[in-house]
Amino acid sequence: MLAMRFALRAALSMASLLACQEPCAAADDYFQVEARIDMPGVAGRIDHLAYDSAGRRLFVAELGNGSIDVVDIATRSVIHRIGGLHEPQGIAWSSKLGRVYVASGDGAVNAYSGTDYSLTASVQLGNDADNLRLDEATNYLYAGYGEGAIAVLDATTLARRGEIGLKAHPESFQLAPGTRLFVNVPGAQEIAVADRNLLRQSASWSGGDARANFPLALDVPNNRVLVVFRRPATITSYRMKDGKVLGKAAACADADDLFVDPRRQRIYVVCGDGFVDVLDTALAREARFHTVIGARTGLYSREADRLFVAVRTLGDAPAAVWILAPAK
Repeated sequence: MLAMRFALRAALSMASLLACQEPCAAADDYFQVEARIDMPGVAGRIDHLAYDSAGRRLFVAELGNGSIDVVDIATRSVIHRIGGLHEPQGIAWSSKLGRVYVASGDGAVNAYSGTDYSLTASVQLGNDADNLRLDEATNYLYAGYGEGAIAVLDATTLARRGEIGLKAHPESFQLAPGTRLFVNVPGAQEIAVADRNLLRQSASWSGGDARANFPLALDVPNNRVLVVFRRPATITSYRMKDGKVLGKAAACADADDLFVDPRRQRIYVVCGDGFVDVLDTALAREARFHTVIGARTGLYSREADRLFVAVRTLGDAPAAVWILAPAK
């Protein structure tokens, strides 16, 4: 009898997976699947994405495949692949310099031409180079890496201009208006606040009993910092000026990306359990959109007004990028 139960459970799980090989409609239809762009030959985990709004190109960091795919949104096709990388994770695009930046697990940060994709600059940070953020106004590229640091790099040459020390490895971080920087530091069970001019941490916000804070986003119009925790799967909003907790709510599981849609006053949480949660400004769930198990990274582009979701290969279905158009 026990064996039969396990077999039935496995069959139901497989049926659920297979059912979502193609996009599943959300009950409330908050998104419409505009396209699914296959990325043939891409195996393993997919990490972060960057978007070139002028060229309508999406750059996809394929950690498990050791590559970056350049996806043409207009033609719905992969037009180039940069290979030979060691676990590419973070990625950023500079419209000013026409470059794409890639941070990899071996500690390298590389810059590539946006014209012919040739390598234009490189720096070795040590190990586990991860999230990237670009400040085009100052021409600084910020790279989280190692056991607890954010390197400040010259975006043109990748020369080091400084470093912000942290208590553990930085996950998602965001540059706030002014000089502050907010960083998820799950190894220290905190959200770190740092000063970009002074190059030092200035405050520490606690996650309370929650653990594994990976995604972080800024809701600037409402003066909030939004953080999603994986254990338990929750989202917390903090007042930006002092870290006061403004609200908490349940979220989908295994989240790795989080975005604010200011046009609709909504929040999108991209989760590896096969969902995108759509929340309102009070953190109440408006809709839960089905994707695919393991699809936990994405990118919301305000310029394109689209949510791009990276879907890893599963069974016979190739890796893909889903383009989700907000329906309301």
